[in-house]
Amino acid sequence: MVFWGIAPVLGKLGLGDLQPLAALTIRSMIISVLLITLVTIKGQWGLVAGASTKDIAFIGLEGICAALLGQLAYYYALKFGEVSRVSPIVSAFPLVALVLGIIILGEKVTIYKIIAGLLIVSGIVLMRY
Repeated sequence: MVFWGIAPVLGKLGLGDLQPLAALTIRSMIISVLLITLVTIKGQWGLVAGASTKDIAFIGLEGICAALLGQLAYYYALKFGEVSRVSPIVSAFPLVALVLGIIILGEKVTIYKIIAGLLIVSGIVLMRY
């Protein structure tokens, strides 16, 4: 929670003179170097190499959705919007996951999920003011 709360402020500060695509590229390069280093230190390349084609495809698509398209849209929103408004909207992604979980994964609709979805929407609406 703390790191997710700090990140938008750092992102907004870093986007000062940078275009969002350049910023995302820098961020992704740094993270890639850190991940490669960590997997090497922990000796877990076998786990990476042993991933199934299906798992690689789904994780790859997840990365395209979240780490590329989602993060790029987020950086554009941060560059031109207020952190206090952008963050809650971006953080409403559980609402999309809730709906898709029900439609694609066949998860059960419960009163608690309905209430949670309504609370998420209410929070976004309240942030407009």
